[in-house]
Amino acid sequence: MQIRRTALFSIVGAVGCLAMLSCFLAVPACAEEIRAGDLVITQAWSRATPGGAKIGGGYLTIENKGSAPDRLIGGSAEVAANVRVHEMTMNNGVMTMRPLEKGLTIEPGKTVRLAPGGYHLMLSDLKRPLKQGDQLPVTLEFERAGKVQLSLDVLGVGAQGPAGADGSGGRMQMKKMPSGMKM
Repeated sequence: MQIRRTALFSIVGAVGCLAMLSCFLAVPACAEEIRAGDLVITQAWSRATPGGAKIGGGYLTIENKGSAPDRLIGGSAEVAANVRVHEMTMNNGVMTMRPLEKGLTIEPGKTVRLAPGGYHLMLSDLKRPLKQGDQLPVTLEFERAGKVQLSLDVLGVGAQGPAGADGSGGRMQMKKMPSGMKM
């Protein structure tokens, strides 16, 4: 019984050490922070596209630190004919996508995340494929902050976001341990 308990503590200790080590070694893929007026833009990324694809997506997080709302109206990119703000929603079990004709409002003190399956930038009529590892220059246009230049980090085709996009800073998130287990 004592051997099993010692072995369990050794395993739990090793897992804990690995988790702590990953916190020190993990580096977010998108460390760039862009400030424009009262807005702070982080985690700007896109997905690689297969050859021949005519559309791509852009994702990022926008925080409004000011006291007045701002609105993301659209944008431009050399690689695409159009950069528009879109929204994906689920209606009666059917995923629908539509452009936000009036743009996307970022309320004061709030953060808006453009991510797969929700708000996103639609890059249409691509002139070339987006390749993993590339930096994609984009100019966003805001109602108050004006034109803002940034680069989207192009990740892999099926990417769900850069390390740290979930707020973990690229670190492993530990769940609460089952009752009876201690470290």
